[in-house]
Amino acid sequence: MFAIFLSPVYILVNIYVFFRLLHWLGACHGFMKKLSVRIAVGIVYLFFSSALLVGVLLPPGPRQKFVKSVGNYWLGAFLYIVLALTCADLIRLVIKRIRKKKGRTSYSEESKRSARKRTVIAGAVVLSAITAVSVWGAINARIIHRKKYEVTVGKNGGSMDRLRVVLAADLHLGCNIGCSQMEDMVEKINRQKPDLVVIAGDIFDNDYEALDDPEKLTAILRGINSRYGVYACYGNHDIQEKILAGFTFDSKDSKKTSDPRMDRFLEKAGIVLLQDEGVLIDDSFYLFGRADAGKPGRGIDKRMTPEEVTENMDKRRPIFVIDHEPKELKELADAGVDVDLGGHTHNGQLFPGNVLMKFLWENPYGCVKKNQMYSIVTSGAGLFGPNMRVGTQAEICVVDVQFHTEG
Repeated sequence: MFAIFLSPVYILVNIYVFFRLLHWLGACHGFMKKLSVRIAVGIVYLFFSSALLVGVLLPPGPRQKFVKSVGNYWLGAFLYIVLALTCADLIRLVIKRIRKKKGRTSYSEESKRSARKRTVIAGAVVLSAITAVSVWGAINARIIHRKKYEVTVGKNGGSMDRLRVVLAADLHLGCNIGCSQMEDMVEKINRQKPDLVVIAGDIFDNDYEALDDPEKLTAILRGINSRYGVYACYGNHDIQEKILAGFTFDSKDSKKTSDPRMDRFLEKAGIVLLQDEGVLIDDSFYLFGRADAGKPGRGIDKRMTPEEVTENMDKRRPIFVIDHEPKELKELADAGVDVDLGGHTHNGQLFPGNVLMKFLWENPYGCVKKNQMYSIVTSGAGLFGPNMRVGTQAEICVVDVQFHTEG
């Protein structure tokens, strides 16, 4: 629904950016004031700026994937263009007020020429910086890092005293992420020799048709080697619906569920989907996969409360929970959960998003201890909306758990 309100704002801002672009080009050279040149620039700008909207309307297929991909790259650059223009407008406003206070309201021809020169130089510097940041962001998004945590659970681990868990999340398989990224992720996971692998939601990016060769993808994911297997829960994007820039577009049906093909995909990939259900592994520890907080999925009207999650568990045993969104941390800790594994936030993905996330989530990224419980949130291996990462990194998390009985 949010995308419906976002679309007209996006269009209006693009119109403003386009006219600011024409103003800058006109300052660069009089040649740019010609109508034919402005029309050519307008056509190029229209192609990039409309790709997001056009991609939603096109039928599924290679053409749609290409247009959506162009739109996602453009969106990342566009965000920094808007940020730069906002800063420039604020600076201009301040300078204008200062001049007005000093009584300098008129401009000489020399000062006008000087102002045009400054405009040309400033615009060139800003465009170069945005281009460099965007290219680096696109490259950086494809580099999967390893983040390591060590935690101690004060419970008896049964047949083991240590457990290595690899956490992945937010793959967002679709237009942005495909086979090459998953091959890299699987290789890095296997290199850690995990006892358990968990995927904390948003495996898909809302559109099963956008998958890059589903059969090959399942074969790649089936290659994950783990002593106790691979488990997953669903997130808010693991449903079939139209989205715009990562936000919901089609809201006709308030009850959103996963596409049955998504469920079969995971089964073929050897990934056990936990939909508000838990398992006791090796008679040693519990693993529970929560339904998504906003879109719980097929057959689930309301997801279990933290108390309901653990009420039938032996709380003397370690309890791990996979929960896509890092919510209800205190409630989970009070219910006896020892480690809560999540994603969803992407750590903001693009600066300054990583700064803003700190005001939106109790644990936007990393490891936070809540009473006896560890909340571990990964920035994810994939991408949401803009096809780049700036100020954050794609990653898998290696969680080494030490068990022992206190006292």
